Amino acid sequence: MKDTDDLLRRVSVKANATIEHLPPPATAEEVAQAERILGFRLPPVLVRLYREVANGGFGPDYQFLPLLGEGRTAVSDYQEEREGPESSGDTHWPADVLPILDWGCGMYAAVDCRSPEGTVLLFEPNGITGNWHRAWHVDAESLADWLEIWLSGRGWYEEDADEDSEMRAWEPARQRLAEGR
Repeated sequence: MKDTDDLLRRVSVKANATIEHLPPPATAEEVAQAERILGFRLPPVLVRLYREVANGGFGPDYQFLPLLGEGRTAVSDYQEEREGPESSGDTHWPADVLPILDWGCGMYAAVDCRSPEGTVLLFEPNGITGNWHRAWHVDAESLADWLEIWLSGRGWYEEDADEDSEMRAWEPARQRLAEGR
């Protein structure tokens, strides 16, 4: 718990130093409402991030989506991705994987909410038609690790990132997508 406390303190310091007007943190009621709408629980670190830092608006590049609220949110993007019809009829977004950040060009950072540590995934659909399992990659084994990478400026999205590094495939993708809707 102490490590998470320190991590969230450092995330908050960086968020407040880089964003002029952070939104207020999500309330306990908003988190509970989001979990009811989604039909699954959020990993503890993700809950604390939204409850203690801000309801989105900070983080790498395009910044965290708000959990709930006006306009585009993590909950609304999840619903849209899960319900969106694909021309092939194949499901491209697995259940219980919450988009937290839109990288643009159809790419998302998402958290596998079935994993207690909140494995962070990269959804990179560009150039993929069908076989959606190939669009899913592990960005970090946990949300805490992913946040540490952001804090240290070592993310793949950084200007001076090692372009030769390749993410590994998210092995559960094929099975999770087969679960369907």
